Amino acid sequence: MCLAIPGKVLEIFQENSLKMGRMDFSGINKSVCLEYVPEIQVGQYALVHAGFAIGVVDEKEAAETASLWEKMSAADLSVEDAREAQRNPAVPFREAQSA
Repeated sequence: MCLAIPGKVLEIFQENSLKMGRMDFSGINKSVCLEYVPEIQVGQYALVHAGFAIGVVDEKEAAETASLWEKMSAADLSVEDAREAQRNPAVPFREAQSA
């Protein structure tokens, strides 16, 4: 299973002939390889796994994914609990956890 975190591209640069970017992950800035998403531009969002941007996403999807990660982290939930909460957004998160 691949787990990816959404981040916003703040800057794009070349490093050792590779397309790289400085990305913001909820206030934490990291350098990320952008070679797999050559079309990405500053201000766009990408899903990042192990230091590599693996897909471009829109701002709404990035926000939804970040929110889900925050909920999982705060509540120390399993991935299955988070999936259930995402499938049933009308159900309060705590109810989805116990369902």
